[in-house]
Amino acid sequence: MVLRVDPAWATLVLLVGLRVAPLFVMAPVLGSVRAPNLVRALLVVALSAAVVSVSATLAAAPASVAELVLLAVTELVVGAALAFGLAAAFAAFLFAGRLLDLQFGFGVASLLDPATRTHAPLLGTALNLAAVSAFFAADGHHLLIRALALSLERFPPGSFVGELHLSAVAAQFGVMFAFGLALAAPALLAVLLLDLGFALASRTMPQMNVFIIAIPFKIVLGLVVLAASLRHMGAAMSSIFESVFRYWSALLP
Repeated sequence: MVLRVDPAWATLVLLVGLRVAPLFVMAPVLGSVRAPNLVRALLVVALSAAVVSVSATLAAAPASVAELVLLAVTELVVGAALAFGLAAAFAAFLFAGRLLDLQFGFGVASLLDPATRTHAPLLGTALNLAAVSAFFAADGHHLLIRALALSLERFPPGSFVGELHLSAVAAQFGVMFAFGLALAAPALLAVLLLDLGFALASRTMPQMNVFIIAIPFKIVLGLVVLAASLRHMGAAMSSIFESVFRYWSALLP
């Protein structure tokens, strides 16, 4: 039995794999999965082959090795840009957690983020894990694969990287900070009002050590308000997840 592989199909799978690979490295949804590198590589190849079999076409076939390398670099750039949109959306939860940690007094505590291999805020990590669970529960991974297939139709391998609308990258930064502030707003407002109350108390009773007394009150009030606001975070999470696909639509020509 002789196994024959079409060189054009193998080249296309290679290029699409380079676009998919950053999603398994940079994106928190897939990058946080603790799996051997060989397993991740096989997942990338399998997903690339499946997508190529369905919709992908090569815009311009490489005529030389140098052109193939150029196409490979282009696909890596496109994949990194797509992965950035997903990473920036989930960074809103880490940003919200950082704000809450600083206000609650948890700023000295941190956890190791398995996706970025860096120290992450305590509440931010909890919110990020909840967001990842909600993403998979809402079948976001299915939408992610469909959006990836759509990106291959709108920007097939072999296209010129200059056609990308890179202004969408800067806009996604604003989305990250806006959504992060919206997630933390209820607890931040409650803690701010508590700080104002203790500030007035310190003016009337200067002998009271407001700094020491306020810390446990801020922690309890902040956590209670945060727990109460969790039931209303579903709409915010949906908007954050939708922002990823809006960003991809704005990025691709």
